[in-house]
Amino acid sequence: MATFVLVPGACLGAWAWDDTVRPLREQGHTALPLTLTGLAENADQGGPRTDLDTHIADITGFVERNDLRDVTLVAHSYAAAPVTGAAGRLGDRLERVVYVDSAPFAEGMRMLDLMPPPAAEHLRERVEASGDGWRLPFEDVLGLSSSLDGLDDSRLDQLRKRATPHPFGTYTQPLTGLAEPGDDVDRVLITCNDFTGLLDAGVPMLAYLNQPPWRRFTLATGHWPMTSAPAALADLLDTAVS
Repeated sequence: MATFVLVPGACLGAWAWDDTVRPLREQGHTALPLTLTGLAENADQGGPRTDLDTHIADITGFVERNDLRDVTLVAHSYAAAPVTGAAGRLGDRLERVVYVDSAPFAEGMRMLDLMPPPAAEHLRERVEASGDGWRLPFEDVLGLSSSLDGLDDSRLDQLRKRATPHPFGTYTQPLTGLAEPGDDVDRVLITCNDFTGLLDAGVPMLAYLNQPPWRRFTLATGHWPMTSAPAALADLLDTAVS
């Protein structure tokens, strides 16, 4: 059985994994969702200085404090950035890294680099106007989502009610000091509708993800599978570690 550490995407807390954690535990796995600094129950710990390094330290600190071994580290969406940073620092504690509708970051890369300059500038303006200069509103994150497939009104309303403005410093700070996980670390992708289409289309910058050592699983839903298809996501995670 595996030990999963599940890291949620932007504006979400550990709560976002509830409906995925339940079936994973029923299957016999250890499933430990994590809330990053400045979000959900840790909202009051965030501030203008909360950045990508903060969230990397959250992940490594969680694993080390709990003396976790043979960890399967799971990143959804934004969490790909801090998980990429943490994965190379966990040494032999890490058995596997799983990117859920996301992909690893490169040295020097920022979240803002994933969007066109006008969209990045719009986010900056929104943070200044509505987020006290450091918090990114959830509606802006939702507006950038590649796909809301599978989210009915009830599920979308749940996301909106429970989401927390996201510390914008984690979007503006580049990932630095990157260390690659060891060659023995298993590398897994779980791709949802739009990202699956990009990989199947053979986008050159993503071509390496279609080759070993990467293993890919697909899930026919939108960008928020822990809400739109949590049981199916749990089954794929179980399959990936079996």
